[in-house]
Amino acid sequence: MTLKQATRLLDDHQYPTDTAGLVDAHGDYELDLPNGSETLAEVFERMGEETYDSAHEAREAMYCALSSKAIGRRHYSDRDPMPLGTFGPDQVSF
Repeated sequence: MTLKQATRLLDDHQYPTDTAGLVDAHGDYELDLPNGSETLAEVFERMGEETYDSAHEAREAMYCALSSKAIGRRHYSDRDPMPLGTFGPDQVSF
């Protein structure tokens, strides 16, 4: 499922709820991410035992707990130069 679909799923959940409630209800759903996939259970378990009073809080938690599989190319920016004195990946031109 996409992140947008997961957001709708969380919007339809009954609140307040806690991490265990979200994992029980939606933990088996698998998120399709740019660099792989992970279940909602894996995402929410990174947050520990939390209580969510609204869908907004649950969505924010989901986006904050996504792994690096969700960010596309790591350490890539086509706009920001590397700060002086630091060394990062070599620039790639397409």
